[in-house]
Amino acid sequence: MGSSETVATPTSIEDRRGWFTRTLALFCLGCTAITVASGLAQVTFGAYTMGVSDAWRTVFDPGVVFNLRFWNGFLLGGDLPEMSPETVVVWTLRLPRVFVGIIAGASLAVSGAVFQAVTRNELASPFILGVSSGAGFAVLVTLVLFTGLAPFLPLIAAAGGAAAFLLVYAIAWKGGTSPVRLVLAGVVVNMVFQSLQRALFFFADDIGVVQTAIAWTTGSLTGTGWEQVRIAILPASIAIVIALAGARQLNVLLLGEQTAASLGMRVERVRFLLSGVAILAASAAIAVAGIVGFFGLVVPHIVRNVVGSDYRRLMVGCLFAGPALMVSADVGARLALDTVQMPVGVVTGLVGGPYFLYLMRKQQSMGEL
Repeated sequence: MGSSETVATPTSIEDRRGWFTRTLALFCLGCTAITVASGLAQVTFGAYTMGVSDAWRTVFDPGVVFNLRFWNGFLLGGDLPEMSPETVVVWTLRLPRVFVGIIAGASLAVSGAVFQAVTRNELASPFILGVSSGAGFAVLVTLVLFTGLAPFLPLIAAAGGAAAFLLVYAIAWKGGTSPVRLVLAGVVVNMVFQSLQRALFFFADDIGVVQTAIAWTTGSLTGTGWEQVRIAILPASIAIVIALAGARQLNVLLLGEQTAASLGMRVERVRFLLSGVAILAASAAIAVAGIVGFFGLVVPHIVRNVVGSDYRRLMVGCLFAGPALMVSADVGARLALDTVQMPVGVVTGLVGGPYFLYLMRKQQSMGEL
């Protein structure tokens, strides 16, 4: 009786105080500052260099921001009015790349957090569970063999990611699943789909398509524009909103299947619904940014270490931390070398790999949450 009171008291105190804590607010503000600063660096520096004040003035130009003809062209693909060279560089080349980074970063971070909850496995991520490689294979098939279907890339990527995740679940299922079996099955499925991706290169006649595909499989925002924003923004927004709304269910899933079922939750139905949401979020990002390794794995860990394990806070933190890391990594990838733009996946891998090794060394055990 005493132990149940001990558990109930902190929970009731937390409910009265609310889940949006000062730490979370400061964390979100810090991430927003990093995103804005990185975005400013993105639109300022490059082959066509502008001063910081000129870049800001162009970004917030009332003639563009409050002109519906511009937004019709940006978001709906209509004709754009005549623009100055600065406006062309900022609004059609650099700023949409920032928006794609924001969408992809938020989607991958939220997707990774959801996968870690539904599998109760802190090693889970779209990449580890084979979702990224399955979605990537579907997208590569479209880019190499069925280019006319490019407007439907998020749906095609989602289908490929869902197929890969179902295959992982089927391999791992043995009267139930375990964190270790899911990870091992994910590694196997990931390797199979990566081999299929490489095999597709032999069917591409255009060397330019092959080079683009190789860069895309590494994760790259090079060449992204408003078309990619239009492709990803709707499915990413839908997935993120549903994921945020399901934060309480994710908290219950972390208690274990038996406890969740005793509280009236239909565990398998909720798990697969939220897994579908995570697949949609990851697929929207993969369709426009390629396969960015380690991102969905590392970002939830960073946020969890700062704001705690309550998914109401964790999901909001991921929504801000994902864009901050993606946009800043992309700036580093674009500006690190004078003549060559590195894929953003190279930068996230160089950052995410050592950080994950640090987590492994720091924690006594890795695996089940």
